Amino acid sequence: MNYARNDEQANEVVAKIQQSGRRALAIQADVSDSNQVETMFSTVEQSLGSIDVLVNNAGIMKLQKVEEVDDETFNQIIDVNLKGTFNTLRLAALRLNDYGRIVNFSTSAIALALPGYAIYNASKAAVEALSYTFAKELRGRHITVNCIAPGPTCTDLFLEGKTEEQISQLAKMSPLERLGSPEEIANVVSFLVGRNGEWINAQVLRANGGIV
Repeated sequence: MNYARNDEQANEVVAKIQQSGRRALAIQADVSDSNQVETMFSTVEQSLGSIDVLVNNAGIMKLQKVEEVDDETFNQIIDVNLKGTFNTLRLAALRLNDYGRIVNFSTSAIALALPGYAIYNASKAAVEALSYTFAKELRGRHITVNCIAPGPTCTDLFLEGKTEEQISQLAKMSPLERLGSPEEIANVVSFLVGRNGEWINAQVLRANGGIV
């Protein structure tokens, strides 16, 4: 369980996994830093064994029109969303077990193209492009590489900085007229990394309730 800052929440997740009889640990690492990612991979391998599954869901979403975005904000978004994914994929190419599974997080906001989302969308569109090609580079190893593109989902990343009115409007855009839940997105991840998802490769699954 990788985390950047909130060790309390990370340890809560680890505790739940351990209560179910499984082994788990929390590792602090900034995925935009390749050295920290290397250390994270090594710690996992030393503590839990070789790696079968990688899920890249670290993300920064700061919403501003292009003309308002400064260099620092642009770099933060690209460093975490795109470079962070690249850093883990580069190591996964060498260290993930054959027949492994990789799931990268994109966003359905790309298709919505709402004002203010341009830089965030650009970072996630690049993740999709990276995933398509990376899946083909792993030919012969039986490793699948897919993206999940959630729509509006009730997470801190989505809710932060939005008014109740904005949240309500976005929720009603889906024909199901509600936000998605983290559990529903987790179910899609579980499908892709499990036996039933082994024939899905180099795809983007939009888990968004039909918003696009």
